[in-house]
Amino acid sequence: EQTYGVHVLHAWGMTEMSPLGTVMAFKPEHLQLGTEERLAVQAKQGRVVFGVDMKIVDPEGKELARDGAVSGDLLVRGHWIIDTYFKQEKDSPLVTDDAGKGWFPTGDVARISADGVMQITDRSKDVIKSGGEWIGSIDLENIAMAHPAVAMAACIAAKHPKWDERPLLVVVKKPGAEVSKEDILRFFEGRIAKWWTPDDVVFVDAIPLGATGKMMKVRLREQFAEYQLPTA
Repeated sequence: EQTYGVHVLHAWGMTEMSPLGTVMAFKPEHLQLGTEERLAVQAKQGRVVFGVDMKIVDPEGKELARDGAVSGDLLVRGHWIIDTYFKQEKDSPLVTDDAGKGWFPTGDVARISADGVMQITDRSKDVIKSGGEWIGSIDLENIAMAHPAVAMAACIAAKHPKWDERPLLVVVKKPGAEVSKEDILRFFEGRIAKWWTPDDVVFVDAIPLGATGKMMKVRLREQFAEYQLPTA
């Protein structure tokens, strides 16, 4: 934006939503922020468009606070949002709340701030559930990818006897780069809560990718299903 004068408008949606769900349209108070703070807001998925309802819930379906801090499963509803899939009319994907309203589970984990701005923090199937708390794998991957020696990084849940799951970071080094597990773990210091820090780092030649270029974490979970963490 600063280099080319192009304003980036961040939006989010799904095929099941026809497809738009949110747009990061600034509110007046956002325009008063400093450059870095404004860009941090701009990078989020945004506020719901007219006709879409959205909320985050805990594993029991209880709606969570819109405080920009707590994360939960993201649910949406609206007149043009799916209620059944073609030829699967008897198996509705919707979940029903206490008021009898049907909500579509997006499969995403998100935060919603008090001003209505939504930020996706993970996929529900990828979130790491450690000691009853959720750790966002995307946050850990983004930090790891910022390391100058890292070409690609994926964070998955590894079994732990005390905490149920702990983060395991799978890393592909850049060609010719020399970096150790300790170097990577030190890079997390001061960037996240200490208990979010991965318990271990493993280096691989490649991370499996799907046809669209997305990391196939299911393959990694299969590969490291019996991995023994040093903290276990």
